[in-house]
Amino acid sequence: MPKETAVYTHGHHESVLRSHRWRTAANSAAYLLDELRPGQAVLDVGCGPGTITADLAALVAPGRVTAVDTTQDILGQAAAVAAERGLENVEFTVADVHALDFPDDSFDVVHAHQVLQHVGDPVQALREMRRVCRPGGVVAVRDSDYAAMTWYPETPGLGEWQEVYGRVARGNGGEPDAGRRLLSWARLAGFTDITPTAAAWCFATPESRAWWSGLWADRTTDSVYAELAVRGGHASAEQLAAVAGAWRAWGDEADGWFMVPHGEVLCRA
Repeated sequence: MPKETAVYTHGHHESVLRSHRWRTAANSAAYLLDELRPGQAVLDVGCGPGTITADLAALVAPGRVTAVDTTQDILGQAAAVAAERGLENVEFTVADVHALDFPDDSFDVVHAHQVLQHVGDPVQALREMRRVCRPGGVVAVRDSDYAAMTWYPETPGLGEWQEVYGRVARGNGGEPDAGRRLLSWARLAGFTDITPTAAAWCFATPESRAWWSGLWADRTTDSVYAELAVRGGHASAEQLAAVAGAWRAWGDEADGWFMVPHGEVLCRA
């Protein structure tokens, strides 16, 4: 498929949004927080259900946040979050990160969380984010790295999940191991002043294990990802059901531990 026509692997099933709504600026954009100031103009690319967006809007008020995603439906959910928090400095619009409909030098901060792993041409996406960022501003990008995810105890079904997910994501035109590639992509996009870092989510308490394993079990059998896995010949419905069972079994482990590593780049425009 053409680079710019990658398919979003996760979709917006409830099990996906369960995960996305948990995200905050503190647990998903800590590397950016020191750069934020009241009065800034921020572009949040791939805002999803808008929990990080709302945090950013509160931090830069009275500045404004423009939040973009690919469908009006998910933008409506993000707008509802902003309204619930009483935020009036956020606007929402459909956009394609490969060709942003904003003038050059429009924003002080351009932010994208878990976006580049899903796009067809991440370097072009970064070029566009660089174009709309004002001189002296920052482009902040963070993505997970699926091949680097690790867990304990060893659970064969989770190893199969990792392999199947990688095949599905690449079959859709994405790159699931984006985290390790962000620095390279940023350089190819023309950035020269780049601060690369890494951070991780860890799910190891009984509550977080149950939450993480449950949403992935549901996602493995009931989401768009499951449909794409079967349709693309990457796994059968029976295989996916077994993987979901492995997720639930891991969630019941008293010593269960799961780490999701992320690459991060803070790029000066």
